[in-house]
Amino acid sequence: MPTPKIAPSMLSSDFANLASEAQRMISFGADWLHMDIMDGYVSDMAKALLFHFVPNLTIGAPVIESLRKHTKAYLDCHLMVTNPLDYVEVFGKAGASGFTFHVEVSKDNWQELVKQIKSKGMRPGVALKPGTPIEEVYPLLEGENPVEMVLVMTVEPGFGGQKFMPDMMNKVRTLREKYPKLDIEVDGGLGPSTIEIAAAAGANCIVAGSSVFGAAEPGEVISLLRKSVNESQKSG
Repeated sequence: MPTPKIAPSMLSSDFANLASEAQRMISFGADWLHMDIMDGYVSDMAKALLFHFVPNLTIGAPVIESLRKHTKAYLDCHLMVTNPLDYVEVFGKAGASGFTFHVEVSKDNWQELVKQIKSKGMRPGVALKPGTPIEEVYPLLEGENPVEMVLVMTVEPGFGGQKFMPDMMNKVRTLREKYPKLDIEVDGGLGPSTIEIAAAAGANCIVAGSSVFGAAEPGEVISLLRKSVNESQKSG
């Protein structure tokens, strides 16, 4: 089984103190820092909202570049955007470590996308929304140039603080049975009350936002998440 990786979601951090928040999470034992990149929306001349992949707007490459100056941590970038190929070069230059794109917007160009991501020194991953069948990521794992991680969304992408969807664990179980050595990440509603079901299903990369940043002792939550993954792997 691949090693546990605990990735606090910086979407839940204090953006005014992002560098110190990143350093704080690493000091508490975080393995990765999860960065949510959302493309938001634009307003047309009629003032109608034209939504992109998600309706929210968060950080972009300039923030990644600025944060990189303050940390050597693995920056796990999850791009919730409609045109991920357009972001590869700028995120590579900015210092992103991982570049996870959505299968829903990459069915026609994923091979070129993975090639470009690797050429810029980043690790490619693919994410899928709750309503997307797990079978849609299989070609990306079995091609000549496969992705190296699958992110199973356990909430609808676009907002933090949502409730965990336990039925998404069927996707995780299916992936773990089919690809025993694969890094499988889960994102959305993860915390002390939900980690055991996720770990038991086979997830080893755990994204946690509110449950870590909102805790009185974030380090204890990070330790608990890692312990659950380790114990599930040993019992499995």
